[in-house]
Amino acid sequence: MATNGDDAEVQEWDEDVSEIVRTVGKQIKLWRERAGLTRAELGAAIGYGEHQVSSVERGRRIPKPEFLEQADEAVGAGGMLAAFVEDVAKARYPKKVRDLARLESDAVEIGAYSNHNIHGLLQTEDYARALFQMRRPVLDEDTIERQVAARMARQEIFKRWPAPMLSFVQEEVTLRRPLGGRDVLRAQLERLLKIGELRSVEIQIMPTERYDHAGMGGPMLVLEPQAGTKLVHTEAALSSRVSVDRHEVRILEARYGIIRAQALSPDESRAFIERLLTET
Repeated sequence: MATNGDDAEVQEWDEDVSEIVRTVGKQIKLWRERAGLTRAELGAAIGYGEHQVSSVERGRRIPKPEFLEQADEAVGAGGMLAAFVEDVAKARYPKKVRDLARLESDAVEIGAYSNHNIHGLLQTEDYARALFQMRRPVLDEDTIERQVAARMARQEIFKRWPAPMLSFVQEEVTLRRPLGGRDVLRAQLERLLKIGELRSVEIQIMPTERYDHAGMGGPMLVLEPQAGTKLVHTEAALSSRVSVDRHEVRILEARYGIIRAQALSPDESRAFIERLLTET
C-alpha cells in the first residue's frame, strides 16, 4: 500500500502545541498496543509508513485529521482518537496565525487597511494559495497547505453571532493585480461582492488617484475586544506587532478613520468592484 509522505512536518513548536502533540501521540500508542498492533501493522492499515507512525507517537509530527480518523477505526478506539481532530487541526496552524485568530475571534469590531494584497479574512482559498506559492524563499507544499488552511479557518468570524462589526479598506491596486491569474482574480472579486452583502461588513476601495492618503505608513488592523483594551496589529516584511499602548492605538485608530473617509463609500466601492469584474 502506498504511504502518505506529507502527513505532517517535523518541527519545533511552542509549549502549548507540543503538549497537545505529545498527548495525542501517547493516546495513539496506547490504543495501538491495546489492539495488539505493531507500528508497521497500524501504518499498513491506514496507509502510512512505520517511521511516520513512530514520529506521531513520539510527538514529533502533527497528524492530519484523516490519520486520526483512520487510526481510530483501525484500533477500535470508538471515537476517542477522532475526538482530537479539532484540537490537532488548530495545532497545525503557525503560532502567529493562531495568535491573530484568537484576537479576531474575541473582537466585537475590526477595522483593516490593506495595501499590497486582499486582506486575509476576505481571500479565496486559491488567492491565498497563490500568495504563499510566490513567497521567497519558497515554501514546501505542506507548509503552504498549513498556511492556507489556517487562513481559511480565520474566516469562521463571518459565521459568528452576534456578528462583529467588520470594515475593510483595500487599495485599488489590490483589486487589479492578477495574483494567481485572471480566473483567480475574478473569483476573488466575486468573493468581495458576496462578503460585502453581509450587514455586518463594509468594504471600501481607496482609489489610486487620490492626492492625499493617510495610509502611507502601511497596513494596519484595529481591534476592539469584547472586554479589555482596544489594540492594533501592524506588519512589516519579516515581523508583526500587537500593541495596546494607548498613544499608539489612538494614532492608528484616528489614521484608520481618515483612511475610511478618503476611500470610496461602501456603495461606490461595490459599484467599482462590479465594473472591474466586467473588465477582468
